[in-house]
Amino acid sequence: MHLHTTPGGFTIHLGDRLLIAHDAAAPALFVGHGDARMDMYRGNFDIEDYVSERIALRDTRVEGNRVTLSASESSPPLLGLTVSDAGLQFEALDGGINRFWLRIAAEADEHVWGGGEQMSYLDLRGRRFPLWTSEPGVGRDKSTEITRLSDLHNKAGGDYWNTNYPQPTWLSSRRYGLHVNTTAYSAFDFRHADFHEIEVWEIPSRIELFGGDNLIELVGTLSSRFGRQPELPEWVYRGAIIGLKDGENSFARLENMLEAGVAVSGLWCEDWVGLRHTSFGARLFWDWQANDSRYPQLSRRIAALEARGIKFLGYVNPYLAADGPLFAEAEAGGYFATNDAGQTALVDFGEFDCGVVDFTNPAAAEWFAERIIGQNMLDFGLSGWMADFGEYLPIDVHLANGIDARLMHNGWPTLWAEVNARAVASRGKTGEALWFMRAGFTGVQAHCPLLWGGDQSVDFSRHDGLVTVICGALSSGLLGNAYHHSDIGGYTSLFGNLRTPELIMRWSEMAAFTPVMRSHEGNRPKDNLQLDQDADVLAHFARMTRLYRALAPYLRHLSAEAATTGLPVQRPLFLHHETDAQTHAIQDQYLYGNDLLVAPVWQAGAQSRPVYLPAGSWEQLWSGQTVPGGGWIEAPAPIGFPAVYFNPESRFADLFRQLRAL
Repeated sequence: MHLHTTPGGFTIHLGDRLLIAHDAAAPALFVGHGDARMDMYRGNFDIEDYVSERIALRDTRVEGNRVTLSASESSPPLLGLTVSDAGLQFEALDGGINRFWLRIAAEADEHVWGGGEQMSYLDLRGRRFPLWTSEPGVGRDKSTEITRLSDLHNKAGGDYWNTNYPQPTWLSSRRYGLHVNTTAYSAFDFRHADFHEIEVWEIPSRIELFGGDNLIELVGTLSSRFGRQPELPEWVYRGAIIGLKDGENSFARLENMLEAGVAVSGLWCEDWVGLRHTSFGARLFWDWQANDSRYPQLSRRIAALEARGIKFLGYVNPYLAADGPLFAEAEAGGYFATNDAGQTALVDFGEFDCGVVDFTNPAAAEWFAERIIGQNMLDFGLSGWMADFGEYLPIDVHLANGIDARLMHNGWPTLWAEVNARAVASRGKTGEALWFMRAGFTGVQAHCPLLWGGDQSVDFSRHDGLVTVICGALSSGLLGNAYHHSDIGGYTSLFGNLRTPELIMRWSEMAAFTPVMRSHEGNRPKDNLQLDQDADVLAHFARMTRLYRALAPYLRHLSAEAATTGLPVQRPLFLHHETDAQTHAIQDQYLYGNDLLVAPVWQAGAQSRPVYLPAGSWEQLWSGQTVPGGGWIEAPAPIGFPAVYFNPESRFADLFRQLRAL
């Protein structure tokens, strides 16, 4: 980092890249004061800020590597800035300041990616992205009827920027990365031609900057900064994880799927804890221990599956239902977040109340890791689980560490991930047990071994359907999350929106080319088509699971590569073709490693789709036809034969050709 004094202010360069140009006529730094209104409703937020003061810091005084900034030469200093190789360190010099803005120099043809797991847009340029972990919304498109109805009935429609996993980090096509070290509400604004503006609802302690000779190097640097996942467990390569929540009948249905030729690695029964029924649909009973009524002799069943090479997975989240037996145990230990009266804070999670286990209390975090995940899950025989609801920390509770819950909210998913990772490590099962999260924030990469894309609608919609999973995988993968997957067939079924056979089959085709295949029955299983209820759908799914299993040698290679280099398994085309400007905004196809190019069909009724093939020679997976790259083609993609191409010079080319026999 280089700080240079100019006649009217200063500039900051990272190598030869100008990042900040600040002077009295065109300031890059602003501070001020705002009063925010935040309303939470079951994980959805209505947030509004009234900015009472925004002060341009026009006067600067540079001494060595430190800058003191004021509104004018005669006014008191408001902000201190120290520049070092580690980045920019800030200090509020006025205790009343609670808003911060910084403009980073931009170029007209620049592309920007990141922001955590973004579901609607991979290239962030041209839009503003608030960064606040929440439910992503149903529909996520204000022009659609399903979003309107979701807003009307549940305040849950969402918008393009809503995400379970935000992160104040971006990468630029100018080959630098930027990370804001804060858990406060923040926003990235990329709507301006000449600058990108960062907004933070506090004075951030530090902004880190990273340079690289190429984007692959930069992604590796960021993965080192935030943490890398271990290699995938060996058992995952055996096939799909079958999601069933049908009580004891789940085992019989699994047998039928095995007989139909489905390759299976695990049985995932999130209802292992029992069910309750609400207006949203069947909900789990949030008390984290086996439910003998719904799953009699479950430990024996798990052992029998294990003997056949099939793992059993469950579900957990960081809250306890007030009508469950573990609630009293946690309350007696003082493990819950509290309300204004100092009593256990009860939160309505949709027709039932829960206590929030306070992970800022070391004793509570240890109790949850040992008593629930350690004893009730790992010791009981579970090999994995969905670790859900990390984005739900209420903003009005009181926490043991004394920090305002509004400042802890974004960081909560990382604390939740750490609790899970601690429990797994205590049993020596890191890299063997597989658990997955939808919520995230800075540092979740160091603890969580696998992301999942959250609760997509059961449709082909642009902002909440199948295609959003691809964008989520690519955006999060650039920030050190090597592994991503999704609910095959989607999850959320509301207002008459139901799965179709075509949707399940197209989703299965995509999932075969992701690190983990896992099905889900959705929030309304009885209303929606399931894998084992249609012979054609089941046969198609079985073939896709065998395809996934046949790709295991290649996926093992990619997993080892991820652990050593930080490269994600699913990659944007520009990661290996960054000088090709055509690749910079493509978000509905991806490289699976460096050698496979996958372009899933994500629109209903399509039998082909446009595919961009970067320069080079490409072989069509199914036909063996060699196609020259360097442009767009209309690729055939009938059901059962997704548009997939590979590098014929790959050392895995023979493996890819063998897939045609399937």
